Amino acid sequence: MTDQDNDWLEQLDRHLASPCLAWLLGAGVSYGARIPLMYALTSRINAMAVGSPHEPLIKAVRTELPDSSHIEHLLSHLGDYAALAERSRANTAQIDTVTYTHKQITDAHEAILGWIATTIRWGYIPAANGKAEEIGAPSNALTRIDEHSAFVAALFNTAQAGLQDRRRPVRIFTTNYDTLIEDAIALAHIPYWDGFSGGAIAFRSHRFGQDEPKTGIRACVVKLHGSIDWHLGVEGKVWRVRDLDFYPARRGRILIHPQATKYAATQRDPFAAQFDLFRRAISGGEDNVLAVCGYSFGDDHINQEIELCMASADSRTTLVAFIKQGTGLADCLERWKGSQWGSRVYVVTEAGLYVGNQGPFHAPGDGKAHNWWTFEGVTKILRDGAEGSL
Repeated sequence: MTDQDNDWLEQLDRHLASPCLAWLLGAGVSYGARIPLMYALTSRINAMAVGSPHEPLIKAVRTELPDSSHIEHLLSHLGDYAALAERSRANTAQIDTVTYTHKQITDAHEAILGWIATTIRWGYIPAANGKAEEIGAPSNALTRIDEHSAFVAALFNTAQAGLQDRRRPVRIFTTNYDTLIEDAIALAHIPYWDGFSGGAIAFRSHRFGQDEPKTGIRACVVKLHGSIDWHLGVEGKVWRVRDLDFYPARRGRILIHPQATKYAATQRDPFAAQFDLFRRAISGGEDNVLAVCGYSFGDDHINQEIELCMASADSRTTLVAFIKQGTGLADCLERWKGSQWGSRVYVVTEAGLYVGNQGPFHAPGDGKAHNWWTFEGVTKILRDGAEGSL
C-alpha cells in the first residue's frame, strides 16, 4: 500500500468522524435482514394480488407500464388514476377497456400498501438456487436486526468515541419503509428524534420548515419515503401506530413518497417536510459529510437534491458513497466524479476507493474484491477504521 493510498484512507476515516455527519441508507442495508429488494417485493405483491377482488384492476394497470416497472411505479400509476376519477363527473376512470370507480381504485391502492407492510414487517426470501421461497408471518418472523444493531454500535459507540460534546446529532435519512434502523437505535439506548411525539402510539408533531432538535438526542431519523407504521388519520393527522391496533381511525397507510396528484394532497406535508430536512442537512457552508450506503442512486428526486447541494458555490459538503461498482457506476456518480467539485466525491467500491476521477486507490489483488460497499463492510470501517478493514 502506497503512502498516497494511506492518505486517502485516513481522509475517509476523518470524514466519517465528522461532527456534521449525515447518512443516507437505502434498500440494500435491509437485504441481509431478509427484507426483499424492490423487484422481489414486486413479485411477492403480484402473487398476493392473485385471487383478490383487486386482481383485474392491478393486472390492467400493469399492462400499461414498462416491463422494468416495480411496485412503486404501480402505486404511482394507481394514484394518477385515482386523481382522474376524483375529478371526473362520474367519479370513474377507464383502465384498459374497463371503467372503475374512484373507490375501487383507492381500495386497490390501500390493499397493495397493506401487502407491502405485511411483507416488510415479517420478511420474505424469494425462491433461489432450488430453495423454495420463505414467507414471514407473525408466528414465523424472518426479519433480523443484527446488522442494523452492529452498525448502530459502530457508529455511536466507536466512531463517535470522544465526539459527543462537539458533534451535533447524527442525521440518518432512509428510503426504507421498515423500522429496523430506529429499532436498533432504541435497543442501543440511544435517544433519537423522528418527528413524532408520544409513546407506542405517537402523532407527527414536526411541520415543514421547523428545525429538528439539537440537544437531548444523539440521532435524527428521517424516513424520506414513509414507514410501515405510519398511518393517515382524520383531518390529515399522521400517526405512528403499532401492529394490530385498531385505533386511531385511519384513512389508509402512508408508505410511498407521493407523486404530484390530488390523490396525494393530504400526504404532502410529511414528505415535503422530510425532504426539506434532507436538503438543509447537506446544504450550507459547513463541512458537512453525506455518507451513503445501500442506495443505488436510482431516485431522481434524491439525486437532484444531492447535486444541487454539491454544485452550490458555497458548498463544503463531501459525499462518501459506498456502492457496488459491478460493470459500472450510476451515471450521476460518474458525472459528479468528473465535475468541478469532484474532489469532494469519494466512491468506495469493491474495486477500491475513488476520489473524483482519481483511483482506484488500494485496489484488491487479482481475483479479489473488497466488501467495503456492503452494510457489513461499512460497519467494519466505522469500527476498525478504513485501513483496519482491509
